Amino acid sequence: MTKILVVRFKQIGDAILSSVICSALKETYPDSQIDFVLYDYAAPLFENQPHIDNVISISKEERKNIFKYIKKAWDVTRTKYDIVIDIMSTPKSEVFTLFSRGAKFRIGREKKHRGYTYTHSIPEPSDEFDKREKFLEMLRPLEKSGVKISFNSNYYLKIENREKEELRDRMERAGVDFKKMVFAFAINSRRPEKVYPVDLMEEVIKMTLNKYNCQIIFYYSPEEEAFAKDFHKRMGEDSRIFTNIKTKSIRELGALLSNCDGFFGNEGGPRHLAEALDIPSFTIFNPGSNKHQWLTKNRDRHRAIEFNDLGIEKSKEETMTFEEKYRAITPDKVFKGIEETIEKYVKK
Repeated sequence: MTKILVVRFKQIGDAILSSVICSALKETYPDSQIDFVLYDYAAPLFENQPHIDNVISISKEERKNIFKYIKKAWDVTRTKYDIVIDIMSTPKSEVFTLFSRGAKFRIGREKKHRGYTYTHSIPEPSDEFDKREKFLEMLRPLEKSGVKISFNSNYYLKIENREKEELRDRMERAGVDFKKMVFAFAINSRRPEKVYPVDLMEEVIKMTLNKYNCQIIFYYSPEEEAFAKDFHKRMGEDSRIFTNIKTKSIRELGALLSNCDGFFGNEGGPRHLAEALDIPSFTIFNPGSNKHQWLTKNRDRHRAIEFNDLGIEKSKEETMTFEEKYRAITPDKVFKGIEETIEKYVKK
């Protein structure tokens, strides 16, 4: 059996995107053992996945205490892996390849003054590649060794039926009527620059409610609850909008999204989760982002709009502020994308 360790820290969205390496490796080595190293707050989302055999979580205490962290890395690598892929390629994550000197393949990113414990360092691919394709390029050394690698860039996650049913029951008890369409709306973000202006988002939601008489879920983390409640008040506490369905973890959010017909609003980690669950989506990218880097190619159920789609002349663009660029993505333009997504992939 081929034993493989994939090391990925950072945020939930990044972890979801990078899991494409795990799925590609499982397709390539069906009888392998694939272990995925993550921070503890993201780890539950990857439990019971067909392409990941063991989820190894790094606790907050282990992250803060270097001695406990090193011990954890040492204990993990006693498994004697054949392949170790260090997606992060930081001094901290490289400890796993340092302790895996017996692995035939120790693969990381090519960075200055880094990677002395790697057998293969991968140069950063050009921006012609999207994020998933860039991750998959880390498998090229295996291909060059003669292995026929699956380079499928679609990523996915599974939520068990039991979990979906439990969330559906909670949603029904909160007042959701599944005879009507149910949409999750990302109205906020942990990164302020990713928050579409609130007054414009309000107009988008009103258009969606008026056209489809649907139901909308404002999901939120504990820190974002006040924002969601205030937004609901802005909209007259419309009974078709729900802010009374709390999720206790990222996995529960996945179960909630699995019960929704579509995902709309701000781009971020939850959008990646919606795509992994294949919930049709249409999102708004902030003016500093490039949607082509983050959306999977040839996966039309997942769409987005960004400032560059507007075709504004370069001379005018150079005089615009970040806020002006954001506001140039008008509610009408956003709703058109939502409408097309609903009509093509959702409408019952």
